[in-house]
Formats: sequence, C-alpha cells, structure tokens
Amino acid sequence: MIANVVRTCFPIAAKVVADKADEINKLNVFPVPDGDTGTNMSLTLGTVVGEIESLPSDASMADIAKAITHGSLMGARGNSGVITSQILRGVAEGLAAAKGPDATTADIAAALRNGVKVAFKAVRKPVEGTILTVLKDVSARADQMEKAKATPQETLDAIVVEAYESVARTPDLLPVLKENGVVDSGAYGLATFIEAFVNAYEGKAGEVSDFKTTVDSADAKKQVANVVDIEINDDWEGSQYRYCTEFLFHADSPDFDEDANLKYLASMGDCELLVGSNPDYKIHVHTNRPDRVLRHMLHRGQIYNVFVHNMDLEAQERTESIREDKQAEAPKPKEPQKNLGFVAVAAGSGQADILKSLGVDVIVSGGQTMNPSTADILGAIEECNAKNVIVLPNNGNIRMASEAAVSAVEGIKAAVVPTKSVLQAFAAMFVADPDGSLEDNVADMTEAIGEVRDGEVTTAVRDSSAADGTPIHSGDVMGIEGGAIEVVGNDVEKVTVELINKMQDEEEGDTLTILAGSDLSDEAFQHLLDEIEKAQPDLEVDSHRGEQPLYPVVFSIE
Repeated sequence: MIANVVRTCFPIAAKVVADKADEINKLNVFPVPDGDTGTNMSLTLGTVVGEIESLPSDASMADIAKAITHGSLMGARGNSGVITSQILRGVAEGLAAAKGPDATTADIAAALRNGVKVAFKAVRKPVEGTILTVLKDVSARADQMEKAKATPQETLDAIVVEAYESVARTPDLLPVLKENGVVDSGAYGLATFIEAFVNAYEGKAGEVSDFKTTVDSADAKKQVANVVDIEINDDWEGSQYRYCTEFLFHADSPDFDEDANLKYLASMGDCELLVGSNPDYKIHVHTNRPDRVLRHMLHRGQIYNVFVHNMDLEAQERTESIREDKQAEAPKPKEPQKNLGFVAVAAGSGQADILKSLGVDVIVSGGQTMNPSTADILGAIEECNAKNVIVLPNNGNIRMASEAAVSAVEGIKAAVVPTKSVLQAFAAMFVADPDGSLEDNVADMTEAIGEVRDGEVTTAVRDSSAADGTPIHSGDVMGIEGGAIEVVGNDVEKVTVELINKMQDEEEGDTLTILAGSDLSDEAFQHLLDEIEKAQPDLEVDSHRGEQPLYPVVFSIE
C-alpha cells in the first residue's frame, strides 16, 4: 500500500540525506564557514520523520500527507528547507489522491506534477539550475514514462537517473556554479533523497550513487562574471512592479473561480499566488495598483490581514544564526497583551543584548551553522504576547521560514521586515513605534534598512575568487560588502580597515557601527578601533561586543 511504502521509505531516505549533509553543505558556492543547505534539508526531513512515526500504525496516506505537510513546514529551516517542505507537501498530497492501494505510473506522475505546482507557487522568482529545476525535470520524465506505459518500477528507476542528470546540468544553467566547479547543493540534496527513497522501496536501503559533485571550471572564468553572490535568488528584486501585496481572502460563494481570479492577478502584475481551498485563501501579487486588486477581490468576498510593501524601498544584507533553546528558561508571568511586539534573530549574546535594549521582545538565537525552524519563529511570535508582531530575520536564508511562521500564526497579525543583518535590525528598531500600526511600522522600518551598508569579515573555508578575480584560498581572511568578496588578505585588522576605506571611497558615511565577534579579544578589538580612527578620523565610531561566532567583525556605515 502507498501509505506503508511512504512510512517505511521516508525515514530511510531522510537518514541518507542527514549522513550526506556535510557533503551537500560543501557545495555552497560562497566560501563562508556557514553554508548549510544539507543541514537545513536534513533537519526539515527529520521533523517529518518524527511526525510520521507518531501516527497510528493504520494511518492512511491522507493522514501521512497531513503529517508531512505539517512536519515539513514547522521544521523548515532556511530557504532550502522551506522549498523542500513545499515539494514534500505537493508530492504527498498527490499520492494521497491516488485511487488504488498501490501507486501506478500515472499516480507517480500526477504526484510529481502536483509537487511542481505547489513548490513553484512558493517561490516568487524561480531560478534555473536549482532544486526546482531538478523537480521539474523529474516530473517531466515521469510524464514521459506514463505516456510510454512504463511500469511503476521502470518509472522510479528512470526518475532517479533523470534527477542526477538534471543535477549534472545545473552548472550550465547557473554560471556561478560552473565558476566554482560544483553542482547546485539543493539540487544534489533532492536527488539524493529521491534515490535513497527509491532504493529503500527496492530493498537497497542505504545505497546511493557515487555521483561526482564537482565540475571542470578551468574555462568558466572566461564565460561568467567574476562575482560570487551571497544569495543568488532575491525574491524582492527584479520585478517591474512596486508593491508586494499580500492578504487573506474568504470567498462568499462556493463557486469562486480560482483560475479566473489567478489570471486576473497575473494581469495586474507578476509573482501572483492564490493558494488554499474554498472558502479560505492566501493571495500574493507584485503590482503597481494594489487598490484595484483589493477592490476586485472585495466584490468576491472578504479580505483581511492586508500587507502592502513598497519593494523599491527594500535593501538587504546578511548574517546567520539560530534560535536558542528556551525550554530551560523559567516561564514569564502573564502580562496584558500589548499592541506591538518584535521578534529578532541574533547570533551572539552581545547582539541579543543590543536588540533587547532597542525594544525587541523575543530573541531567536544560536550558532552560525544552523538556521531557526518555522516552529522556532512561530513560538517566538506567540511568546511576544502582542496583538501585532514584526519579525526581523536578519538573514536572507531565514526569511522564508519567517514568512512561513507569519502565515501559520493564529490570532495574531504578524509581518516580516526583510532584514538581512543584525545591523539592519538596529536601524529598523530605531524608527519603530510600539504604539503605531503594524502597516506603518513595516513601511517605516523597511525604509530605514535601505540606508544601511553592511560589511563583514570572516575566514574562507574553501577556494574561490573575489569580486575582482583575486584568488581565494581556504584560510584566507575575506572582507565582504553587498554580497561580494571585495577584500582578501591574511589579517583580520588589515582586511577590516581596507574594506572600510573602500566603502568610504565609494560613498562617504558619517557613522560606523562595529561589532566584535567571539573570537576577537578585547585587546585586538581596541587595536582595530585605533587603526580605524587613524584611517578615518572623521568617521564617528560606535563599537560593541557582538559575540557572533565565525565572523570576528561585522559593521555598518550610515
């Protein structure tokens, strides 16, 4: 039976991905020490395993699909985890719709088509050469096998081969992969899961192909720009429309036409999304006329939890961290619910202390090598004890989990201000108004982060190249600005000063906020501050201990 197959094979495949997590992590093209696609995927899958194993032995495929959907969303960590959760949801719902006790080739193809449908809806700007490409290629191969009247066994074997062939093509679709001589990490993680699942079904549990994850990049630099971006896929850039419009919708009629209204949304902008089932839906679109979109939907039902973000005012940088374990903390006394609360992610006790002093209610903290899950952020939102809550993810790779938590919370209006660094969060909190409305605060805080230019210094964990083509070797110190490696050296102090000088030459700022990491001593930090003052005597310096791991220095210039 389908339910028994999924119940048996899913945990085995999840363990294979967990065992290969480090290998998947190493494929992240950016050479910072916190690339964690494999870790995020394995933790997401692990949460699903827990949900499945808690079901009664006679659970149906529909029950298992619900467990997969809930477990993967609540356990999703980072963008890779959130996308994985949507792939799992779509395929599981497709299998639950199968009419017979055993999956036919048509059932497999239909489930994968549904996986493509759900996953692509979750990503506003899909990028070729990633995990979504592999999913799409595997689905297309299953469709071919269905037309050829292949057996389910033949179909499963074919999609495993197609998954790895698709992974092998990712460097040709995404130049930054070829430049760094690797395949896409998320794509490889998905192929690994698919093969491990099929092998478990065929009685070959634990066996996976010895797939070559590196490619010859000797000629790549002649073909692609010599820039390594921290985040290739930025949902908020590239749209020709200004307003990101999101709201919940309750249809008045059981005959509400989803397809017709989705076409209307597409006519008003791009990145349109209409998900849910009658009568309750979540709607999203990038448009220049949110007023027309809202008016159109008001004629067809009720709208609520409306958020309109001006994307032209959004700017993003990065940092990384995870939520600390709060189970050991003493419960706080119940207080009257306040108007507005704030949740922020912080990597280090110093960062957390500063955020709290600026008015953040709940800190989601931890190490740089992991991202908090949707459930972690959801719990933090509920802990705020506020009617309205703003989440500051402080990392591009935490944003999707933050948005998933905001969508999942009940009884609280919540929104995400898309900060990519803790220093952007500082700027956002300076303009926050606890007595103001959620919408006004989101607008003001999003505008504030656009004034922040961030820099960070860390040590490379693999060979790569800087923005100007300078070779980078494992162990080199890197100065990073705006998503690109701009300075390379062998000394934290020299790289930091050179990066600050470079940023000041590009655009002179008045104030430098600088945080010392856990590996930088007080003495070394003071010496660095002295050197900065010599190099930039007119720059006002605001220094603190951030205690963030892996990054001895992070700073911002305003």
